[in-house]
Amino acid sequence: MIRPPAVAGRFYPSDPRELTRQVDAFCAAAPERLRAIACMVPHAGYMYSGHVAGAVYAALEIPARCVLLGPRHFPQGQPLAILTEGSFETPLGAARIDAPMAAELARACPLLREDPVAHSREHSLEVQLPFLQRLAGDDLRFAPVVLATDRFAAMEELGRAVARVVRAQPEPVLVIASSDMNHYESDEVTRVKDRRAIDRVLALDPRGLYDTVRSEGITMCGYAATVAMLVAARELGAQEARLIRYATSGDVSGDREQVVGYAGIVVR
Repeated sequence: MIRPPAVAGRFYPSDPRELTRQVDAFCAAAPERLRAIACMVPHAGYMYSGHVAGAVYAALEIPARCVLLGPRHFPQGQPLAILTEGSFETPLGAARIDAPMAAELARACPLLREDPVAHSREHSLEVQLPFLQRLAGDDLRFAPVVLATDRFAAMEELGRAVARVVRAQPEPVLVIASSDMNHYESDEVTRVKDRRAIDRVLALDPRGLYDTVRSEGITMCGYAATVAMLVAARELGAQEARLIRYATSGDVSGDREQVVGYAGIVVR
């Protein structure tokens, strides 16, 4: 299938030249480029969170192949949805699905279902693609998964399947979890809640993140994707995680009463 862009012109520019300019500015050269197993990046509109995502991508050696895990914000579709063939269109061109790797992942995790409906309106993966297209180039291939489950066992099963599939690949694969942090509380409250969740990610503690988000009422939309990413990263030998950048929407809008938090984390 060819999946057309759902949020171009809203979350990020629809004009290819302006989109390229923005992505390149967000990904200005970092002092070093790290080789990583995984990362967590936000997915809000670029004006709010693009600088956080760009700081993470700029800090990494971006391989040509990725597994993209994100939340499904809309009620339509399967709770664990994958696409195993086709491409996602962006203003920068077609970003192709890694059909062999995606098919392997679908086989490795029977909970996954082929489901274009779940992906059709979802922005959490789409907004990552222009960054990856600019940094990985025409060789970019990815396996897309969106989640709408609150079951830890399902997240864990997916994470272990991702690890098995990634380990079997002949070239590097980056596992990317797309998530914003706490939503629509004050800047002060959001920073406290987000720190609690971030500390669990930095500790490489998937169960701790799951329990903290749920017990503390942290509205981290992509926590399921991040739990699965952490499970996969641990299985793949991760030793540390590093917070690259944190911000809230209030840093841009000036509104400190209703903010969303954004964290960019690298896992090695």
